[in-house]
This record gives sequence, C-alpha cells and structure tokens, in this order.
Amino acid sequence: MAKNKNLIYIAISLVVFIVLAFLYSTPVFSGKQLFQHDIVQYRGGAKELLDYRADTGNETYWSDSMFGGMPTYQMGSQFKGDIIKKIDSNLNFLPRPVNYLFLLFAGFFFLGMVAVRNWKYALLGATFFGLSTYFYIIIAAGHNGKVNTIEYFAPLLAGIILVYIRKQYIWGFIATTLFMGLQIAANHPQMTYYLFLALGFLFLSELVRAIQKKIPMKHFLISSGIIAASCAIGVGMNSQRIMANSEYIKETVRGKQILTNDSHTSGETGLDKTSILMWSYGKLETLNLFIPRLMGGGSQEPEAKEMMNRVQELIQENVGSQAEMDRISKGFNGVTYWGDQPGTSGPAYQGAVVCFLALLGFFFAWKKYRYWILGASILTVLLAWGSNFMPLSDFFIDYVPFYSKFRAPSSILVVVELLFPLIAIIGIYRFFTDEKLTEEYKKKILIYVSGGTLGFLLILLLFGKSLLGFYTDGEKTYFPPFLLDYLSEERFKLFRIDAIKALLYVAITAAVLFMTMKKKLSQNIALIIIGAVSLFDLWTVNKRYLNDENYVDKVFAENPFQTESSDLLAEKVQGNPNLESIVANVNVNKTLETIAERDKTHYRVFNNILGTFSETNTSYFKSSIGGYHAVKLRRYDDVINEYFQVMDSVKVPNILNLLNAKYWVMGGPDKPQAMPNAKANGNAWFVSDLKFVNTPDEEIKSIGVIDSKKTAVMAAEDKAYFTGKTVQADSTAFINLTKYQPNELEFKSQSKTPQLAVFSEIYYPHGWKMFVDEKEVPYIKADYLLRAVHVPAGTHNIRMVFEPEVIEKGKWLSLLCFGLFIALSAFGIFWTNKNKKKEQLVEKTV
Repeated sequence: MAKNKNLIYIAISLVVFIVLAFLYSTPVFSGKQLFQHDIVQYRGGAKELLDYRADTGNETYWSDSMFGGMPTYQMGSQFKGDIIKKIDSNLNFLPRPVNYLFLLFAGFFFLGMVAVRNWKYALLGATFFGLSTYFYIIIAAGHNGKVNTIEYFAPLLAGIILVYIRKQYIWGFIATTLFMGLQIAANHPQMTYYLFLALGFLFLSELVRAIQKKIPMKHFLISSGIIAASCAIGVGMNSQRIMANSEYIKETVRGKQILTNDSHTSGETGLDKTSILMWSYGKLETLNLFIPRLMGGGSQEPEAKEMMNRVQELIQENVGSQAEMDRISKGFNGVTYWGDQPGTSGPAYQGAVVCFLALLGFFFAWKKYRYWILGASILTVLLAWGSNFMPLSDFFIDYVPFYSKFRAPSSILVVVELLFPLIAIIGIYRFFTDEKLTEEYKKKILIYVSGGTLGFLLILLLFGKSLLGFYTDGEKTYFPPFLLDYLSEERFKLFRIDAIKALLYVAITAAVLFMTMKKKLSQNIALIIIGAVSLFDLWTVNKRYLNDENYVDKVFAENPFQTESSDLLAEKVQGNPNLESIVANVNVNKTLETIAERDKTHYRVFNNILGTFSETNTSYFKSSIGGYHAVKLRRYDDVINEYFQVMDSVKVPNILNLLNAKYWVMGGPDKPQAMPNAKANGNAWFVSDLKFVNTPDEEIKSIGVIDSKKTAVMAAEDKAYFTGKTVQADSTAFINLTKYQPNELEFKSQSKTPQLAVFSEIYYPHGWKMFVDEKEVPYIKADYLLRAVHVPAGTHNIRMVFEPEVIEKGKWLSLLCFGLFIALSAFGIFWTNKNKKKEQLVEKTV
C-alpha cells in the first residue's frame, strides 16, 4: 500500500513539473515559438544539409554552406542506427522550451529520490535545480545542445549514487548507462567534461571511505567496475558521433596548431589561452550565485534601455568636444553589467534560498555527500575564475587532458548549479528527520549561518556603494565624473533591490527552520513555504531573461530570413526586439535570394554587410565565404585571421578569387549591392607552375600574393606526390564542373598535357575520395587549404565523393553497444527477480 501511495505521489510530481513548465512558457499555447539567436544561425548554416535530406531521404556529412565547406557532424547531422538519439528525441516530446524545463525538473527529482528517498524533498530540489537562472539564459540564446546535455546531469549522477551508495548494482547500471548515453547523444562534450571533473571527487570520496573501512573495499571495486562499464557502454552507443567528431576535431581550431606566430605554436593542441579564458568569471562576480545583479546582471537588463537614454542625454548636455566623446567610447562596454567578462546575457544566479540552504547543507548533510560536493564546488568556482586565477588555469590548460579544447570557463558553474540544490535538500532532509542531529547543534549552526549570511547582506547594503564602486577600471579611467556617478548610482539601485530581496528570502527561510525546530510549524508547511519563496525568487529573476518577448509567430521562428517587407511583419515587430533583426536584414536577404535565383551554378558569396564570419543569412540562400560556427576547420580559420582581420585591398580579393567568391554583397543593410566578381577562379582550374615552400607560414603568406590561376603553392614535404608526374602548360586546357551535390562533385577535363587541377574545395584528409575515370587516385593539398589532383593528358571525368568510413564503422559499434546494454540489463533484472523469489521461498519455508 505504501509503495502504491509513493508511486501516486511520484506521478503527481511529474504532472506538477509539466504544469510548471507550461506555465512558464505560456506563449506556446497560442502556437508561438522561441526566437533563439543560435537556432536562427543554425537554420541558415544547416539549410543545405536539411534540403539534401528532404530531397533525397539521405544524409550528407559534408556541406558547402559555410566557411567554404566543412563536415556536418556539428551541424545537426543524423546517423543511421542511432538508437540512443531516438530515445533522446522521444524524451523531448513536449514543445520547446517546455521539454527542457520538464526534463530538468524530472531528472533532478530522480536524483532527489535516490539521495533522500522522499518525494517531498525530491520535488523541492527539482524546483531548486530546474529554475536555475543560467539554464533560462542559455535557452533564450539557443544553446539547445548545452541545456539538452545538462538535462541528463542529475539522472546520471543518480545512477552512480545508486551503485556507490545505495548498492543497487543492476538498477544503477541501467540508469548510469542510459543517461551516460543520452548525455553524449546531446552532443555538448564541454558540459559532460565539467560534470566528470566533479564526479572525480565522488570517486575519491568513495575510495577514501573504502580505505578508512567505512565501506567494504570489495564493494568499492565492484561499484567502480560497474560504473566504468556503464560509462563505456553509454559512450559506445554514440560511437558514430564520437568517432566522426574525434576525426573532425583534429582538423579544427580545437586540434593541433599549424602556424607559428604571436598566438599559435605549431604542434600545440587546443585553443590559445586568450580564447580559452576570454569569458572568465570575476572573483567578486561569483556572488551572483546569491545576488543576481551584484555586478549589474546582464549586459542588457530590462532597465538598460532607460539607462542608455539617460546616458545619451547626459552626454549631449555635458560633452562639448569630439575628443571627449572618443575618450568615453574607449571605456564604454554597457550600462548595466560591470563585471570582468566582455559581456554576458545574465548572471549564473542559483537563488538566495538555495545558496543559504546549501551553506547549511555543508554542516547538516551526511559526510558521504558533504566533502566531495564541497571539493567539487570549490574547484569549479576557482576554474570559473579563469584568467582571474591563472595558477590553477595554467595548470589545467597545460597538464589536464582535453581542458584546453574548451573555452568560456565561466560555464563550468553549471556544476555548482547541480550540486548546491543537491546538498541543500540533503541538509534540510537531515535537519528535519535525522534524530542524530541534536537540537543544540542544529540551533548553533542555524544561528551562525543565518546570522553570518544576513550580516553579510546588511554590510553590502550599508557600505556596498563605497566598497564595490559599481564601475570598472576602464570606466574610471575614461568616463567623466557626471557619467561615472550616474552609472554607479543606477547599478547600485539594481543591486540594492536584489540584495533586499535576498535578505528577505533568507530571513523567511531561517525563521521557518527555527519555528519548525521549535515545533511551531509542521515539516510539510515548512517545505511549502521554503518552496514557494524559492520558486517566487527564481521565477521572477528568470523572467528577466526568458519571457514572452522571446516568443514569435511560428512563421518567423521557422523562417527568420524574410525577403519581403510587409505590414504584417512591421506589426509583429512592434514591441518585440527579437524581430528587429529580421526587418533590418530584409533587403540583404532579398539581394541574396536574387543572386541565388538568377545564377544557379555552384559558387560562393562574400557578404561584407552582416559580419562575414558571424552570420548565416548568406548560407541560407547560397554557399558562403563566412558563417557562424565555434568549431571551424583550422586551416580556414588561419586564413580568416591572416587576411580578413586586416582587409588588405589586394590580398583579400586574391583570397576571395581562390575561394570562388563569384559575388560580393557590399554597401549597407538598407541598400545592399550585389557585385559580380569576374576574377573568381571558378570551381576548378589547371595550374602550370608549382611553388614549393618549406613551412606552413610561408604557404599561407604566399597565397595572398601569387597569381593563383597560374601558380599553386605546395608544401615541400608533398614533392613526393609528383614523383613520376609532370605538369606542363596548355593554353587550351579546361576543367568544368558538371554535377554538384554537397557530398559529390563531378568535373570534365580536357588537356593536351599533364596538369595539376586545383579545386576551390576545402582540403579535408578524411572521407573524401578522388576518382579519375572511376579509378580512385590520391589527391593533395594546394594553396594551404584547397584540394588538388594530378590529371594526365586527354579527356577525363573527375569525381570526388565524401564517404567517411567512420560512419559505417561507428554504426555497427553503436548498435553492438546498445544490444549489449539491453542484454546485460535484461539478464540483471532476471537475475535479481530470481534471487528475490528464492529469498521469498526460503522465508516461507522457514
């Protein structure tokens, strides 16, 4: 009866999560969809991939839509036999973002049930975790892969705890394997990596407990083996994805550096330190976990528009010279945020109630949770500081495997956002239910922690203006007193509002705990009050960053690249800043559409209006020189940095010709101009001269100055390719593209002499196969980033096709691992039930 009752409460809790998720996302009831910046960029960049899938029913693992061409492994490609991803899709059955919120709640509820085995505390913890502000910020931005990965943090941890602490080997194996597989399928390795840094502390904690003989060493070894096997199988179920990405990553900005210059060292792997540490959390900024607008919140808070208007008025009233205006501009980075990061969409707010209860949890929780959570929390906070704590950052970048592959260390705070709610509910559960905690001890800790917390808040409220200043060093240097005083006063007001709220929420929570301890409130009423206060706190803060303004009509969400202005569009834009960019880009989009419709051949477009390397409007209509992607191919990124950071009027056109930029879009958003580029090299061409150079640095510098239609720059180590081959000029020779698909191109060539054909296609050493008259031949890199092949004299058909072997190999390995998971799970359940029946039979016999 008790078991059935518990199941009813669990079912009710799941319904509560669905209701909460829908209440937060009410515009979905009217058919509106989220307008997410990164998803808009994805729709443009993935257009060729999606069209190919719709037209053929097949998948292309290469697309020419962005950056001259790149694999689609990080652009939404699908893999045959990818069962684990289908499970993920089925779990995300609700409309976006309801699906994300529901799984955040439900996943932590499972963890809470494992940790404290009480649905009330699990429900409370689920709201603590599921309403963490950072999640709503990344949902608004469109970081869907990131939040999809975070959804599976809590249930994966629950599976590991089932094995290590609950000794539920079979169910722990099933949960750990399943959610490990789902987390990898969500495809955000950075988030998974950060989680496992924290889980290392859990492993060490269990090892220490085994050494101290608090748990049997045999249990620790068995548990560790089960978890290792679970993780291996979970990873194995994603073999296609992992193998393809592992192959790809080696050739990207996350792989080995090729050049040697101020920011690169040939042979070193990963990003340069500047890129890795750019978004580092400030030491003081860490208090944003507790007070959301201590550092002004996000770069664009709701109050920012009014503040900006006042700043402009003050400047008009007080600034009398262009020199003074230029000086102000040097220090200006935003009106609200004044932290150490270049900018931010909002704070990593955890909630005043949650942080307060987490502090108590470090005193009240069982030691088997307390120490590893404390250690993991401290490490992740220190790593989040990034460039503000270089000894630790240097160590991790230089010595900890894979750490240098990731940027934006501030995002590691997701670990704290998982662990604080966990330690909070464990602590409050023991506070209310564990008789081993004496009333004297609870009273002492409660007085010290609540008194210290409230005292700290009072000090900040009374003396924060003078202690913190509320301005940056740059602002102090460049801003006149009238502007500095205004901004610091307004920022202090934002802080004061949130600090007073935090003080009130903590005071209520502390009072509830005292009254419950004194038997003046029941445990259930106390949990309801604490949950309601926390819910109100987080809900209201989150609405600053993800609210009704983030939703737009379905037609605009699914097609943000509008090409015609209309009264309907103008009407919809009013009051919704997310749609302003759609209106602003209409004329540019129309120009791109016109180019694509009038010239249906294969070529690329250089868009110099919207920000070449930070937009995918161009890619939506035609192949682009630029794009928007965090994991670009290394060679292409090198060319961007070498030539497009400083727009040399001679060298940049040479590079654009090399990349077959047949059209340039110039001018402004209101009056864009499409300029045909008659000098573009075309899809392929023959060269009669080979220039061999000794280093990659010479290669990349040469391509900007040579006549690339006649000369190809080759690496000295590739001379062996030409052994027994000659290249001779022939003014009548030609090579033309006869068929184009993103993963297969065909050319027809004719020449009287042997030639080197250079293709305006990006060199990628994995998966591309070259055929001359249907006979596979080796190809070579030319001009630092293009493909080339030797072509004998005569008439030939040349075909290149992208058929990565890792896809097929990975498919069978994925299916094998999934089958192993099902077989082991079924055997484990059968074995467990068999033993239970034996035990029941013995009991009846006795």
